[in-house]
Amino acid sequence: MTKLEEVKEILHQKNASLVVAYENGEIKEYYQERIKDIKDILKENENALKGAVIADKVIGKVAGSILAVAGVKEIYTDVISEYALPVLEENHIQYEYKDKVEYIINQTKNGMCPMENKYKDEVNIHKIYSEMIDV
Repeated sequence: MTKLEEVKEILHQKNASLVVAYENGEIKEYYQERIKDIKDILKENENALKGAVIADKVIGKVAGSILAVAGVKEIYTDVISEYALPVLEENHIQYEYKDKVEYIINQTKNGMCPMENKYKDEVNIHKIYSEMIDV
């Protein structure tokens, strides 16, 4: 079983929101909503996700940008937005997904996620990273 298959299986078995296979071999699962876990991990150690393989419930442009800057190697997600795909491809991150959507929806399910909307046309992923991690 590959690392990607392993984190994907844990994501679904434990109903986690994020599972990270760190480069050192450690695998951890997380349960906060949206990108809170990713932000917490990177605030504690900005190099923590270098070379990591992750499985996440949802990847939009903001999460994709943060993960690209953080140095993630491979991603599985249940839902990916069309805005996230170019970010992953341009940064040579391997990815798999179950469903592709036009955009990530907001928490009230009546429109676009505010962060996806704010950054949908932003080309500088380092700007997205610094603005979101420093929040």
